[in-house]
Amino acid sequence: MHALTLVAPAAAVESICDLLDEAMPALAVSVEDADAGSPAEQPVFDEPGIGSTGAWQRALINALFASEAEATAAATLLAASPEAASILAIAAVDDRDWVRLTQAQFGPQQVAPGFWIVPTWSDVPAPAEHVIRLDPGQAFGTGTHPTTRMCLRWIVTSARQGRRWARVLDYGAGSGVLAIAAGLLGATDIDAVDIDPTAVATARDNALGNGVALRSGLPELASGTYALVVANILATPLKLLAPLLSSLLADGGDLVLSGILERQAGELRAAYAPWLAIDVAAVDDGWVLMTGTGADPHGMISR
Repeated sequence: MHALTLVAPAAAVESICDLLDEAMPALAVSVEDADAGSPAEQPVFDEPGIGSTGAWQRALINALFASEAEATAAATLLAASPEAASILAIAAVDDRDWVRLTQAQFGPQQVAPGFWIVPTWSDVPAPAEHVIRLDPGQAFGTGTHPTTRMCLRWIVTSARQGRRWARVLDYGAGSGVLAIAAGLLGATDIDAVDIDPTAVATARDNALGNGVALRSGLPELASGTYALVVANILATPLKLLAPLLSSLLADGGDLVLSGILERQAGELRAAYAPWLAIDVAAVDDGWVLMTGTGADPHGMISR
């Protein structure tokens, strides 16, 4: 694997990340304050005793690619774009080191009252009533990203309101956190699929560690129809998957999509319109959660 490191004005980060996503997909992208540790450092998030009125002036962007050729192509693409990005380096990185470094930033997260995601390297907080113990391994998905948080909150809140899903599909499962949450909340027939064999193994291991029975495999494992289909990926693949995911949704079932920027909601709505209506159900830090219900020819919802 190779990492492309660049510095850009903070205002250009979103467009650069979009370019990396749509034109030259990166395996992962991290964004930091390029002036961290210097007198020019600016707080963005609330900290004890510090208001969140500051804003980064420059951002340090690290994008991970499967090969040096892909990282170089991305750098060439950025150099030809109108964005004022300065390429600092293209360097080989160890995949395990990258993921473990990413993990070190995360601790226990409460996604709903009493419902916590706790990494295996952290202690369980005293207030936790329901806990998913999670080790992403080399599969990303610690439950801390806004897209994952919104999916988890929706699943937990819906289950507490009485929704029940006997059969669940987590498409693009990663660490398996969404599938495991559904299992802890009553689902008994769960398929977790991913295109990455490492994620398949990680989801299986995490499920075993949490006492949840599921089948983990490549996308062809998905078959039949499901009362709940959840896919936390990115907007472009979600649009391409619209026919497939819609066909896997049972009559009256719930479709939950995430990995979508606010400005992309209209595109997703149009992509799924031939099969079902989806709309924004939650917003978190510029990302949206979109949900819809499968057509029920009998006028009754069966879960």
